[in-house]
Parts: sequence; structure tokens; C-alpha cells
Amino acid sequence: MARVKRGVAAHKRHKRLLNAAEGRKGTKSRLIKPAREALLHALAYATRDRKQRKRQMRELWIVRINAAARQHGLTYGQFINGLKKAEVGIDRKILADLAIRDAAVFGQIAELAKSA
Repeated sequence: MARVKRGVAAHKRHKRLLNAAEGRKGTKSRLIKPAREALLHALAYATRDRKQRKRQMRELWIVRINAAARQHGLTYGQFINGLKKAEVGIDRKILADLAIRDAAVFGQIAELAKSA
């Protein structure tokens, strides 16, 4: 059986790894082992932070809705409870957007929640 030399494949793999590690400081962008470790950590952080971004956006929406609801004499909890009783199916993302961009419409929704 013929001998297989793997230098070309390894060089290609290392090149791909170092290109992916571009922009990092020091040995993390120049040496294979630190670059691989940095890349694995980066991928792990990216996976974790995709989940966290969803949490953080929801927190931001709630803060914005709470601030706008308090201008209409309601707390966040009272506002959401009123919307549920009035069977209004608007999600927090849209409510937060309305609170910032269209205060008049948000005021109408707040009055609806208050009356319910």
C-alpha cells in the first residue's frame, strides 16, 4: 500500500483556521493551537449569546412599555393584565415600538387596558 503524506491537507486545514481567527491579538491569530482554542471559545460564546440576545431584547421591551404605561397612570403589570382581559393580542415587541414611535396609538391601547 502506498504511503499517504498529509501535509497538503493539514496545511489547508490550518490556513482555514488561521483565516477564521483573523483579527485576534497575538498568538491567537498566528499559532495553530491558540487559534483553535480561541475559535472554539468564540463559537461557544456566539451560541450562548444568541439565546441571551432574545432575553435582553425582551427586557428592553418591558422597560419601554413600563415607562410608557406609567405616563398613562398604569404599571406594567396592570397594563398587561388589562390587555389580557380585553383580549388584545399585541406582543411586547410591537407594544414597545408603538410606545416609542406612536404615543397616540399607545395611549388608545392604554385606555383600552385601563377600561378592561
